[in-house]
Amino acid sequence: MKIVVDTENGVPPWRQVHDQVIRAVTAGALPEGARLPPIRQLARDLGLASGTVARAYRELEAAGWVATAGARGTVVTLPSGRPDRAALLAAAAAEFASQARDLGADEDTALDAVRAAYRS
Repeated sequence: MKIVVDTENGVPPWRQVHDQVIRAVTAGALPEGARLPPIRQLARDLGLASGTVARAYRELEAAGWVATAGARGTVVTLPSGRPDRAALLAAAAAEFASQARDLGADEDTALDAVRAAYRS
């Protein structure tokens, strides 16, 4: 798994880490049981504060994407199995809408961005 954080794009770094982990899980690049890098190591690799990565991991855990397993660290977990495509699409849409609002985009501008991205 490769995570890249762009500090210039306006999306908080913790959110970028969070979203990239979810994409890796849904794409199958991170299967259930896969271990995520330790917080300090990932923070160091990305040039972020440990608290930033810790927040991403906390949010992932709260949503059921990962679990902290003591000495095993943080591992991917999908307790109810892989979500169906409709659920994944709804989650992606919710994440995009949240990011668009954070960037100050109105609904029409956000939808235009989706249409442009879909065509490319």
